[in-house]
Amino acid sequence: MMKQTRTKPPRRHAPKKPSNQQKDPVGVYCRVRPLSPSDQECCIEVINETTVQLHQPDGCKVNRNGEYKETQYSFKKVFGTLQTQKDLFDFVAKPLVEDLIRGKNGLLFTYGVTGSGKTYTMTGSPGQGGLLPRCLSMIFNSISRFQAKKYTFKTDDKNGIEIQNEVDALLERQRREAQTQVATRTPMRQRMVEPEFADMINIEDNCNVEEVDEDSVYSVFVSYIEIYNNYMYDLLEEAAIDPIRPKPPQSKILREDQHHNMYVAGCTEVEVKTTEEAFDVFWKGQKRRRIANTTLNRESSRSHSVFMIKLAQAPLDADGDNVLQEKEQVTVSQLSLVDLAGSERTNRTKAEGNRLREAGNINQSLMTLRTCIEILRENQMCGTNKMVPYRDSKLTHMFKNYFDGEGKVRMIVCVNPKADDHEESLQVMRFAEMTQEVEIARPVDKPICGLTPGRRYRNQAFKDELSRRLEDRGGPVNGVDEQAVIEMLIQSFPPIPSCELLDVNDDMTLPQIIEALEKRRRIRQMMAEEFNKSVVSFRGMLHELNGVVNAKDNLAQGRMSEKERAIMSQKSEIERLEKKVKTLEYKIDILEKTTTIYEEEKRTLQNDLESQSQKLHRQLSDKRRLESRINGMVAENAVKWEKECERRVAAKQIEMQNKLWVKDEKLKQLKAIVTESKGDRPERPSRERDREREPKVPTRSISPSPAPTVPPVHTRHRRSRSAGERWVDHKPSGSLETDTVMQPHVPNAIKVSVASEKALAKCDKYMLTHQQLASDGEMETKLIKGDVFRTRGGGQSVQFTDIETLRQESPPGNGRKRRSSETNRPPLAESTESEWTDVETRCSVAMEMRAGSNLGPGYQHHALPKRRKP
Repeated sequence: MMKQTRTKPPRRHAPKKPSNQQKDPVGVYCRVRPLSPSDQECCIEVINETTVQLHQPDGCKVNRNGEYKETQYSFKKVFGTLQTQKDLFDFVAKPLVEDLIRGKNGLLFTYGVTGSGKTYTMTGSPGQGGLLPRCLSMIFNSISRFQAKKYTFKTDDKNGIEIQNEVDALLERQRREAQTQVATRTPMRQRMVEPEFADMINIEDNCNVEEVDEDSVYSVFVSYIEIYNNYMYDLLEEAAIDPIRPKPPQSKILREDQHHNMYVAGCTEVEVKTTEEAFDVFWKGQKRRRIANTTLNRESSRSHSVFMIKLAQAPLDADGDNVLQEKEQVTVSQLSLVDLAGSERTNRTKAEGNRLREAGNINQSLMTLRTCIEILRENQMCGTNKMVPYRDSKLTHMFKNYFDGEGKVRMIVCVNPKADDHEESLQVMRFAEMTQEVEIARPVDKPICGLTPGRRYRNQAFKDELSRRLEDRGGPVNGVDEQAVIEMLIQSFPPIPSCELLDVNDDMTLPQIIEALEKRRRIRQMMAEEFNKSVVSFRGMLHELNGVVNAKDNLAQGRMSEKERAIMSQKSEIERLEKKVKTLEYKIDILEKTTTIYEEEKRTLQNDLESQSQKLHRQLSDKRRLESRINGMVAENAVKWEKECERRVAAKQIEMQNKLWVKDEKLKQLKAIVTESKGDRPERPSRERDREREPKVPTRSISPSPAPTVPPVHTRHRRSRSAGERWVDHKPSGSLETDTVMQPHVPNAIKVSVASEKALAKCDKYMLTHQQLASDGEMETKLIKGDVFRTRGGGQSVQFTDIETLRQESPPGNGRKRRSSETNRPPLAESTESEWTDVETRCSVAMEMRAGSNLGPGYQHHALPKRRKP
């Protein structure tokens, strides 16, 4: 069961980072292991350099539609089965080593299920060195010329580094070497590299870091930690050997230093000077690491291993000869290489006892790592402030300063493409893709110590020049031991004879002694003279060298003063630019606020515009719908009223005809009474006979009989005074023929349906035919005329001058109501003819109307058939 996260904040808070500090996401890389021969089915496919695809094996369930589910995951880079250890190192670990030498921290760990190749990726195999030996080789290739003497740097118990002087370092070195020789019974120079890892560190490519600070000295310290069952053990600790009662290794505890970095208290840190020595230390700890044989892996790691490389660097003094004895100038950087144990399912491994307990602790620590990553990602993306449960596991607690502090974090996801690991690989891919969204603060560059660069080479050049001049003047050659020179000079003196006096009368011994002493005095005097000469020459040489050095110093001081003036001018320029930057930032803030206000107003106006346009659209749709309904109702009512009017007119016509017939009958009777004689009255004709002789009155019915056709008269043309001019006859395509007596006829006109500038350019006059329904329901045709002018821009302009209206009117038919005089007219009386007439109306619309406007184009006159008299 997972521990519940605490809600109380920790006692000590890490220093707050500035809000404008740049951050980089966690770099996640994927490496696909080659498929073993026994595994035939593959469930992982590399799509491209950044994407892999997982598909379910044949034995898994399919989706509802009967297809297999395929998922793709993207990473910073994907390393396929054909890519080597060197390709992986160059792309992933090499930038971390460069940052380590420049004083920045880094964390690199491998993650995956059991048997996916994590340990192979980190350690490698004979002939194929992994990331760890390649990192060590690159470090020592870069700093080999600038390493400090052993024990110049010394670690303390609080994760710090101290600097010792040369005497203390020499004594410490002699004491440690004596202890090592006694313990191993073998001199340090005669120790051989073990053959089982000699091939791993035999790396052909000598890659190194460019632009290493040559005015600093470096020392490398390594330590090896194992996290087993949520306990921490030191794999380099030398336990007391007791064959009777061997003591088990003691677990270590985690502490936090003054810079809020986590470290293992009491951990063994070994100073190494070569790649072989560093890998020898690693291999000694690797032998003590806990591994076991499981169903899934023959050599399965049962613990998490952390190999830490700590690099201490300090600048040289002003002379460039010794290390600067200031602890504040020491820079310590650390690179942690972590080989995580693989997650596994007990139903597959069939683990029992200790193996089951180990698997549970491994899965629990990996689950805590996933929980910490999820909460950290949520805090960064959603702005929450949830507490990250680093303390729930030793693994996450140890690397708390990497996720909350600054540095680079890189993760290599190792996957096995076999079908049996599909479910575990799917979970690993999801966690790795989520980890890419977590951001870590970018490490800052270390401050410059302020000393003159090039101190080391200047000191070496001075020593070489001094040795050369002493050799030219016959002085001691560089490299000759002073004790040997002294012994050679003592041997050049003549020997002193025996001083024993055996006879009183011996006159030879004393003179011989005096002569030997005299020779020694003369040789000593000569040596003193030579020494004085050498001293004088050496003093002169020193004066010359001092003059050269002073001249160079003066030149260097002049250059330094120039550089200082240039630096001062650059500082002033920088200050000016900083002020300008602040002003521009202030203006940018104002513009951003103004932009925000304008954007809000724009969004508000856009919303209002959208609402108004929607409202207008609704109104238009309502209007169109209402118009269609009204038009339908009007059309329906018009048809009804037309039918009703026709019915009423027909009834009224029948009624009037009957009345007229009655009146005619009465008039005939009255006439017969008046004209005939009293004695001789003719017989009254029958009514039917009168009707036959009586002329028939035409009546209008719903289906009238067609009138007899009369051949039309020949058409007449009315010519206007402007008949010689060119016209543009603009008649739209939807125009109807007027069918009137007077029809417009424009000779030599350009007839168009759409007005064009090309047609206007060829003519002087313009006429537009416009048709519409008049108020009485009849068709009304308007001829709009105008003059064509050329504009200054080369175009054409039309000025309208006249409007002619042609309207047709229906003649009064039988259906119209007659006047009283027409009603009382006798039926056989002669009446005027009823015919269709044309009405022509003219009006002027131009502001500059010419006097006596012409009629324009001529007209064709058509004679329509007349109706018969009733």
